[in-house]
Amino acid sequence: MNKISNDSLIAFHPGFYIKKYLSAQGMKQSELANRLNVSEKVVSNLVNGQINLTEDLANGLALVFGTSAKLWMNLNKRYFDKKHEIEETQKIKEDEEILRQMDYSFWSRRGFVTKTRKTEEKVKELRKFFQISSLKVLKNPDFLVQYKTSVNDVQEKNIINSNAWVQTALNLANRIDVNELNLNYLKNNLNEIRAMTLETPEKFMPKLNEIFQKSGVAFVIVPNLKNCGINGAVKWLGKQKVLLAINDRRKYSDVFWFALFHEIKHVFQRKVGHTIVSTDKNIKITSALNLDRLEKEADSFARDFLIKPCDYDAFVEKGNFSYNAVVNFSNEIKIQPGILVGRLQRDGYIDFNQLNSLKEKYEIVMNNESA
Repeated sequence: MNKISNDSLIAFHPGFYIKKYLSAQGMKQSELANRLNVSEKVVSNLVNGQINLTEDLANGLALVFGTSAKLWMNLNKRYFDKKHEIEETQKIKEDEEILRQMDYSFWSRRGFVTKTRKTEEKVKELRKFFQISSLKVLKNPDFLVQYKTSVNDVQEKNIINSNAWVQTALNLANRIDVNELNLNYLKNNLNEIRAMTLETPEKFMPKLNEIFQKSGVAFVIVPNLKNCGINGAVKWLGKQKVLLAINDRRKYSDVFWFALFHEIKHVFQRKVGHTIVSTDKNIKITSALNLDRLEKEADSFARDFLIKPCDYDAFVEKGNFSYNAVVNFSNEIKIQPGILVGRLQRDGYIDFNQLNSLKEKYEIVMNNESA
């Protein structure tokens, strides 16, 4: 086809004009082929826009038709410029379908992309932020979050927004300077991190960030993104830096600290070359890794490090889950009472509407200055 178009643009291949020249001069394609010293198939393909115009062909056309080679090369350049514009317009339209399944304000109100009402500008801004040629990349279930596509309740919007959330975390991590990886330093400071559960976010966040920075861990807290379903992610950024990201969803102290220690365990698992994503239970993802085993290990680590099994078993054996009993036991083991409340609720010892006043709610700020 020697021309392509959309609703507002049209691009003419040089072959379109060659056909007109042939018609005006009463010349057959076979004669033009002989004059150009090429096969008739080459001329046919050129006239029909199936091959690109070369400099040699442009020089030959100039001699045959009494024009300049520059004329043909300019026609060729104009064609490719318009063709690119038409194709880009089509890509924008396709990306707009993806954009409709995303909350642009999630990124714009945090300054990651420019605030705009124009759909085309939104598409271009997000492409630049995510470092992808098309938002369609986010539809790929094997991009950053490997979903099991056979699961019925996983929708396209889940895949799109999960990939977007992880890429946002990666972008934030790339902005953070850390020391060379030193997981022994992190391991030696786990008790200090646990002790931070008794402090306010304003006090513990700077210390927490410092420990991670010295450990070679880029720690980021990414706000919850609608239709995402991801609670945390760990990904190695080369050999000397690792991303540890957690979602701020629900924001209660028990969820925050459990998620943090859960992801810390994933860091210690050292699965270089893989992205370990912690998701909602109803979302199924696949991986070359044994994710079920890794998740169970991380759950057990977080649960048992926050509250030692022997201490917890001794407490629940007494069967006293009153306000005072929970507070006193939490003080004994030096942990924020809301963490114990969350554990008791999940284990079914108390209802989810009991003792919630002991749960602290954190205010999360993406710049990691506070939680």
